[in-house]
Amino acid sequence: MTLPPHLPVLDTTRIAVKVTNDALRQIRGGHPWVFDASITSLSRDGQPGDLAVIFGDRRQFVAIGLYDPASPIRIRILHHGSPATVDRSFWAERVDRALQVRAELIASPATNGFRCLNGENDGFSGLVLDRYDTTLVLKLYSEVWIPHLATLLAVITEQFERAGLATDRVVLRLSRQLSRTETFGLRDGMTIWGEAPQGPVAFTENGLVFEADVVGGQKTGHFLDQRENRARVKAMSKGRRVLDVFACTGGFSLHAAAGGATEVISIDMSQRSLNSALRNFALNRDRPLVERCRHQIVVGDAFDEMRRLISRREEFDLVIVDPPSFAQKRRDRDGALEAYRRLTDLGLALTARGGSFVQSSCSSRVDAAEFRHAVLDTAYELERPMAVTAETGHAVDHPVTFPQGAYLKTLFTRLDRRPR
Repeated sequence: MTLPPHLPVLDTTRIAVKVTNDALRQIRGGHPWVFDASITSLSRDGQPGDLAVIFGDRRQFVAIGLYDPASPIRIRILHHGSPATVDRSFWAERVDRALQVRAELIASPATNGFRCLNGENDGFSGLVLDRYDTTLVLKLYSEVWIPHLATLLAVITEQFERAGLATDRVVLRLSRQLSRTETFGLRDGMTIWGEAPQGPVAFTENGLVFEADVVGGQKTGHFLDQRENRARVKAMSKGRRVLDVFACTGGFSLHAAAGGATEVISIDMSQRSLNSALRNFALNRDRPLVERCRHQIVVGDAFDEMRRLISRREEFDLVIVDPPSFAQKRRDRDGALEAYRRLTDLGLALTARGGSFVQSSCSSRVDAAEFRHAVLDTAYELERPMAVTAETGHAVDHPVTFPQGAYLKTLFTRLDRRPR
């Protein structure tokens, strides 16, 4: 398959932009967004994806970015500092730089599923690119990329070939918001390069085989950002009974089984996701530890199912709680912190003395210190003393280059063996 023939043509005339002094300071400091309220003048009206050049008070170049007339993020910065020409060579250099950052992952025989372009943090605001073995998944969160799509697709496939990364196909995913707008014949899940996949594609993570539904699955088909935390869980699971809450497709569950867990219970409200978890276990049944592990899936609301387990006086040696983002907007922050406290309360009630409790947050609206305090303060109030054994953030393929780009934080804790 190929791209639709009538994608919008880029206007070669740059938009000259002036912004507030505060916005200038933030842009020079590396912030990748210019909001509509920060713009004081435009040389012309623009279309999504037009190149906008931001000038200082003395007409000096400050930055260049992609213009989006319909979004509160009016300009997505591509480059700041000295003047630059945004052309095929510009994109090639950006892709090559991102691949160099991930050189260790690329060379790893145990993992061929990872993020190649991490949005703003790799200079591609509103775009991510994930790799699942020989399948690439390009996800767009903004219409600004549509006029640049043909050039970017050619650059990506060429740069991957030069890096020795075989590519059979590129699948396009569109954000929910973008899917509701005019996308010039582009559809979520369509293959824009190579042959379309015949069902989920297989890839390896930490030596384990997973399937990724790259056409219709959540995000791009798998939550790649927790790879290193899943490896940590694998290393601490031997001989343990494990509860995986918000298990999704079983990433933590399978790693626990491969690490020697005797039993794993996976809870999620999505039957589809848990069916994928079952298939992921089946893909690894040749491993004796996975084969011996008792695996049970439970479809239901996480809070309700945890309360049900508590009522049955169930206890686990390792409890993992990896919820979705509870704070999409700033006003959701307090509610998110309360949800983390409730999950800590329920999770600790299910964790045996001397056991381990692992909890994550994937909300950029809640910073690491706030999340840490929510978890530890709840444990203190419950008189469940715990020690933090590790506190992790982003892996190398999910770099962070500006404050709002930091969303993932995970606490690994061990509970005191003394009775309550």
